[in-house]
This record gives sequence, C-alpha cells and structure tokens, in this order.
Amino acid sequence: MAGQVSFSVESPTGSHTLSVAYERAGAGEPLLLLHGIGHHWQAWQPVMSALAAERDVIAVDLPGFGRSSGLPDGFAYDLSTVVPVLGSLCEALGVERPHVAGNSLGGLLALKLGREKLVRSVTALSPAGFWTQSERRYAFGTLRGMRYGARTLPLPVIERLAGTSAGRAALTSTIYARPVWRSPESVVAETLALREATGFAATLSAGRSVLFTDDVPDIPVTIAWGSRDRLLLRRQGLRAKQAIPGARLVRLPGCGHVPMNDDPALVARVILDTSS
Repeated sequence: MAGQVSFSVESPTGSHTLSVAYERAGAGEPLLLLHGIGHHWQAWQPVMSALAAERDVIAVDLPGFGRSSGLPDGFAYDLSTVVPVLGSLCEALGVERPHVAGNSLGGLLALKLGREKLVRSVTALSPAGFWTQSERRYAFGTLRGMRYGARTLPLPVIERLAGTSAGRAALTSTIYARPVWRSPESVVAETLALREATGFAATLSAGRSVLFTDDVPDIPVTIAWGSRDRLLLRRQGLRAKQAIPGARLVRLPGCGHVPMNDDPALVARVILDTSS
C-alpha cells in the first residue's frame, strides 16, 4: 500500500509541515526500512514480500529523497535533525518503537535511532560512519561521480543503457554486485531518483564530520556487510563491531553495497532474525 503522510516539525523559525512517502505491507511487529543516500524506498523491493510475511513493513523515502519533500529551510540534513524527524514520522504513522533496518545512510540513521532508544532492534547493512577520512573521501567522490552521471545523461540514454546488461552494470555496478539482476525499469527509476534527490548535496555535506563511535546497548543490533561492497569497504564492519561490542557482525557473501538486490533471501533472514 503506497501512502503519503504529513506531520509538523519544529524549528527556531516555527512549525513546518513535512510530507513523507512510504510503502506499507504485511502484518506483525512494525519494521521501518531506511534506504541510502540518493536512493528511494524501492531499494527494498527485493525483500519486501519476505519481510511482509512476518512484519508490518514500512519502507520510507527519506526527507529530500524519492517522493518525500525536502526538509524546510534552515533544517540541516544531519543526524541531530533527521533522527527526531524520523521519530515524528513514526508517531504520525501510529508506530511505537519499531524494529528498524537501514542501508548505508539508512544504516547510520538506524544505529542512531537505536542509540536514542527509539526502536526495538537495529539491522544496519553497510552503515555509513565507520570510515577513515581517506575511505570517506573515496566514497563521497564515487557518490558525486554517480550523481554527476545521473544528472547529465539524457533520459533516452539512461533508458537505452538500462535495457542492456552492460548498460545496467555501467550505471549501478558501484552499488550492486549483480547489477544484471536489476530490471531495466528499476535502474531507470533509481537513476532518476539520484538525479532528482533534493537532499543529496546537503546530506553529503553533513556527512563530512560523521564518525559513529557510540555503543548501542540494551537492544539487538546486527551489522551486516557485503563481501563485494565497493563503496564502503567491508573492513569498516570490524570498526563497527569495536564501537558496538554487543552487535552481531554478519558477512553477506557475494553482496555489494546495496545487498537487498544481490541476495534477497539472505538479507531478509538477517533482518527477521534480528527483529525476532
């Protein structure tokens, strides 16, 4: 079920209305799904049916991405702003302390939600924030390159590329280990989502100073990393485990940075096991 929910957020300049798009399916304990920078909720489509068989699944477009509105003027796209916004989103959806799973930026947000005791469990897939400065610069440079390509390629060229295996690899092999498994329609849609993401630049800018060093105690936490992640290298998972010693560290063999596409069954099982 596709939906759009509007709710108020407060700033020093007053109250503002934010509109967030989401997809909701299934029944059971609530499970919030958070995508990475430049993506949209459809990143979770490969695992939605498996998760919805056991959970009330809510996959959202983060503010400034997909079909969600951007944050109001004066709001920073940083953790201290976006995490309370996600808390308000859960209230607007009538969801109290959901389980949460996030990928990349979404994984970082999921861990912060766990740190703030706003969720019941956390599954973080290749979460941001455990990099060295050189690793961060590499990842950000790669993301800027992807964004540049998405913004400069004419739509007919994107559609033509997405129609071939080689073209899908050219557009998405940075984030998928098996880009040929993506449908042409999905590749076109996510390339356009990257092109049109109003929150991209501000989110990337806010991320320059991010290092996640806090523990996330008292709730189940799983950190999972694809063995073929080309954007955030898997050794960052060891740093995450050092910061969060109680977390379960899981290897995702053959998976890239966005593993939901590369091994849907494995990713769904990891999320369901954590949120059981």
